[in-house]
This record gives sequence, C-alpha cells and structure tokens, in this order.
Amino acid sequence: MKNARFLALAAAAFLSAPLTTLAAVPEPLVPPHQKWDFDGPFGQFDQKALQRGFMVYDRICSTCHGMKALTYNDLSGIGMSEQAILDLAHSKMIAGPPDVSGQPTSRPGRPDDHFRSPFPSDEAAAAMMGGVAPPDQSRLAVIQPHGADWLYAFLTGYKMPPPADAPVVPGKFYNDWVDGHLIGMPPPLMNGMIQYPDGTPATVEQQARDVTSFLVWAADPHRNARHRTGLWVVLYLIGLLVLAIAWKKKTWKRVKSQ
Repeated sequence: MKNARFLALAAAAFLSAPLTTLAAVPEPLVPPHQKWDFDGPFGQFDQKALQRGFMVYDRICSTCHGMKALTYNDLSGIGMSEQAILDLAHSKMIAGPPDVSGQPTSRPGRPDDHFRSPFPSDEAAAAMMGGVAPPDQSRLAVIQPHGADWLYAFLTGYKMPPPADAPVVPGKFYNDWVDGHLIGMPPPLMNGMIQYPDGTPATVEQQARDVTSFLVWAADPHRNARHRTGLWVVLYLIGLLVLAIAWKKKTWKRVKSQ
C-alpha cells in the first residue's frame, strides 16, 4: 500500500509540474542554410570546387580521418586525369603483406586502392587520439543531420579565443555547433594554410565550402549523372505531353468537322 501511495503521489507531482519545467530540454540547433550548387533536383557539383575540396581533405583532413568507401580511381568523377590519379596513388604508401620474417611491409598505392587510412585500425586511432577514433568521412555528409549546412557551420564555428562565459577545459576547443560547445579536435582550417592552383583565396570560409562540397560528393558521387538523367526524363515527358495535346486537338477537330 505504501508503494502504491508513493507512486500515486509521484505521478500527481509530475502531472502538476509547470510546462516550462517539462519543456526544459533544449532543442538541437539548426545551422543556417547555405546556398549550394548541388542543391535541388537539378543541382550539379562544381568540379573546380570538388578539386579544391579534395585538396583540403588530402592535405589536412586525411591526417586524422579516413575515407574507406572511395578508391583513387573514383577521383575521375571530380575531373582528375588518369595520370594525376596515378601520380597521387603512387605517392601514398599502402600496407602490404608481411615479409618472410613476418614484418609489416608497405608499397606504393595503385589507382584501384581505397584511400589510405591514417591509422592501422580503429583501436589504434582511439588510442592515439585520446580515446575516440576520428570518424570516417565517406558517409559523413549523409549521416550527420543537416548534412552540408552542419559541416560548413562546424568548420567555421570555432571561436578562438572562446566567449568570456564559456567553460575552459584543458585540451578542449570551443565550437558553436557541437554538444556542450567543447570538442577535442583543434580548428582544422586557417586562412591561407594551403594555396589553390586556380588562385582562389584560401580563406577559412572558402576551404570549408570546398571540403564540404567534396564530402557531399564522396557520399553521393553519382548525383550529377542522376540529375542529368532526371532532367532528360522531364524534358522527354514534356515533349510527350505536347505531342499528346496536339494529337488530341487534331483528333477532336476532325470529329467536330464530321
């Protein structure tokens, strides 16, 4: 009886609690929407932006993050030539089979190799990165809510120094777009830290846009072809509709004239 009475009192207290108390759980922040070339049913990736984005990934992001779903040959989809892909793959040392004494070996990469991982295993990555393995970026743009907008907001959301009222935790960095606003990853981008071959100013915002475009492409590399096919299908259906309307008018015109 005592337990039943206690449960009844607890339920009554919960039901009588102010709505402001019950609704105190904060809603997740929605990043500002950015204008992207690939947005919409007929959007297309900008290949120059993809090439710049791959440069950011290759020179900065790939030191900690892998991209297991892509091979070097896949980079033909962003406009890289066969020779450029071959040279890039050869510049990467890939783990090979153990030698006769059981020691690990390495070899130059080949175009059909998957992107080289920065760590031999997730366990090794976690051990070297403070207990948490950096996420693979192959599907990051589709796994993360708000995809491209969140990635861009995150990459440009570091505050150095942090706001005056922000908690200070050794080894953590302030970012507007992570839970608790603290993250162990330092700001990956800085103004002018790379030089784009096409002369585009390498600001933090530009690098963030370019690498975000590349990560969205990596998660959906066939989007351009799919959108082109969709466009032709729509044009074909419109053509059929025009012919059908013309045929209908011609047919009824004959019927009325009889």
